[in-house]
Amino acid sequence: MITYELFIAIVTFYFVMFATPGPNNIMLTTSGIKYGFKRTIPHILGIPLGHFVQISSVSLGLGALFQTYPMIQQVLKVAGCLYLFFLAYKMFGSLNIKESKETGRPLKFYEASLFQFLNPKAWIVAITAVSVFFPKEETYLTGILFIAGIAPIVCLPSISIWALFGSSIRLFISHTKVKKCIEIVLAILLVATGITILL
Repeated sequence: MITYELFIAIVTFYFVMFATPGPNNIMLTTSGIKYGFKRTIPHILGIPLGHFVQISSVSLGLGALFQTYPMIQQVLKVAGCLYLFFLAYKMFGSLNIKESKETGRPLKFYEASLFQFLNPKAWIVAITAVSVFFPKEETYLTGILFIAGIAPIVCLPSISIWALFGSSIRLFISHTKVKKCIEIVLAILLVATGITILL
């Protein structure tokens, strides 16, 4: 049954998971730094859609598939972590705003959505949300709409903060030492996220 307490619980869970550091937020910060908030908007909008589809998929049985064949989830987890390590490696020297305007571009809407299926933290969010907060006494469709529908509503403002933060510190990137420090911190966060998920 959907109660006020359950609603508050799922909103709190989503906010904590979406607002805390992870692959999406680190990538949004980087995009905000390199391209500004406006050009990062498609990236921002793609993430909630990816979460909606992912959580709906888990609700419809993908979670049960992972339980039956845990190797599938393990392969996705390793692939996602390897991608995080790759992003960490690419982070060094990447915050050159002048070069990024000429050769780089922010993630497109569909790319950000599809990335959620390689994002280990996103899988943890989806599986935990469905297993812990799915309203058992409701119809299946109502339960899916509840658990998956709230996610993008909470996600959008939670992740936008990171892109705004990145955009707001663009002026400091011209200072070489500051730029290197930011690159190192973001790279360490990506590696730490990957290691935490693997362990």
